Amino acid sequence: MTDFDVRLITDEERRSTFDLLGRALHSNRVSDETWARVGDSWPAAHKFGAFDGDAPIGVASSFDTEIAVPGGAVVGVAAVDGVGVRADRTRRGVLTALMAAQLADVAARGVALAVLHASEPTIYGRFGYGSAALGKTVRVARPAARLHERVPASGDVRMLTPDEAVKEIPGLYRRIGLHRPGMLGRPDLWWPIAHDRHVGPAGSHVVAVHSGPDGDDGFVVYDTVEHRSLDAPDEGAVLKVRDLQAAGPVARAALWRFLLSVDLVSAVHARHRPVDEPVAAMLTDHRHARSLDVEDDLWLRPVDVAAALGARTYRTVGPVVLAVTDRTLPANTGHYTVGPDGAARTDTAADLALDVDTLGMLYLGQWSATALAQAGRIEVRDPAAVARADELFTTVAAPWCGTLF
Repeated sequence: MTDFDVRLITDEERRSTFDLLGRALHSNRVSDETWARVGDSWPAAHKFGAFDGDAPIGVASSFDTEIAVPGGAVVGVAAVDGVGVRADRTRRGVLTALMAAQLADVAARGVALAVLHASEPTIYGRFGYGSAALGKTVRVARPAARLHERVPASGDVRMLTPDEAVKEIPGLYRRIGLHRPGMLGRPDLWWPIAHDRHVGPAGSHVVAVHSGPDGDDGFVVYDTVEHRSLDAPDEGAVLKVRDLQAAGPVARAALWRFLLSVDLVSAVHARHRPVDEPVAAMLTDHRHARSLDVEDDLWLRPVDVAAALGARTYRTVGPVVLAVTDRTLPANTGHYTVGPDGAARTDTAADLALDVDTLGMLYLGQWSATALAQAGRIEVRDPAAVARADELFTTVAAPWCGTLF
């Protein structure tokens, strides 16, 4: 028997659950002024609260958007944007109850996938999420770094005013489109918290836009971080990239060229970039670009395994039968044929067996079946099927989310 109830929150409980989430994540209590700016981005829809009487002790929030999957399709997804439990009520089943309620709701609404960024990666595997896309942190030294002469130089880059940055970038992001597996749509509620407060009149970030022959096709959002110290009084500032989006390699190269041209800067630091972004290869001396870290960029959970597998495409090779186990949503447990003609449930004997969180790791193409089998995450029943699964699930471009939420 529990001493709390889990239910959808009401409009009147939005502020208290937002404050609770902030405290759970160790941020300051939101002021009335801040709530006036961002409150509309915290609607009651799809937010489950755990309550002890009338007092919230936990919250699990999501919003509906879209995700690009291998093959170019864009499908609906639940983006889990806030999970927290009050510090004095942790390890009492509150989180488990919240996640179960949230997943049941996503499944009932017919949404095939759920995604999140994990503040504590060890938590979410038991709820069926797998690390589905990785991102790298790259640091490029200035002024030593020089772009190679063959790197395209085309178009123009202009800096926006704070008001222009708030007004123009949402439309430009939509124009750029979800062109890489793992990229997410950014609904209206996303922008006030994740973008406007950083780039608007009260923010500190700078926005620059690239324009090519067909108009605006890329943008970068960055902040300037002081890097001087007593030991290095002449060290320049560091440009810290928050968001860099481009419709193609020419726009991407132009934005990097712009960043590396800013005076009085000692380095450009960018976190959560695509692992295959060729920044080092764009330089005359690749050693001036260092990959400092590779970390999880997106966690993915197939909520409806048949629909999720059917939404993406596969490369041309013989099919594989997967035995999937899902302890939280047992309706997903079963066998699935996956091949170049699509995916469907089957009664055929399985070639490979895996839990649903491992399927989440495999789904966007970040991890190979070979690597997951060698790690013990996939049970191999037909050794020849591993190579076929590698070919089926692989993608040309590494998956990447690129959206903080």
